Amino acid sequence: MSLHLQPVHVGTGSHDIESHLVFADGYLVAVLVQLSDEHDDEAGMWFLEAGFGRVDHPNPPTFANLDKAQAWIERRLAQTS
Repeated sequence: MSLHLQPVHVGTGSHDIESHLVFADGYLVAVLVQLSDEHDDEAGMWFLEAGFGRVDHPNPPTFANLDKAQAWIERRLAQTS
């Protein structure tokens, strides 16, 4: 499996800094948003704004960096059930 990140602007309603669509083997599996200073202690972290299929999560996590976010997504996609 190969992940590809595409930078985009996402209308989250806040001043979040940067966003990426995440594709796995050509399929959209997630939207990641970097949190702005509005989020105090979580500023600069990455948030799972949306996950699709196995990447969907009832309590979307935050990640210290994009590498950790991608590793989490890869683990979710590797799950068989």
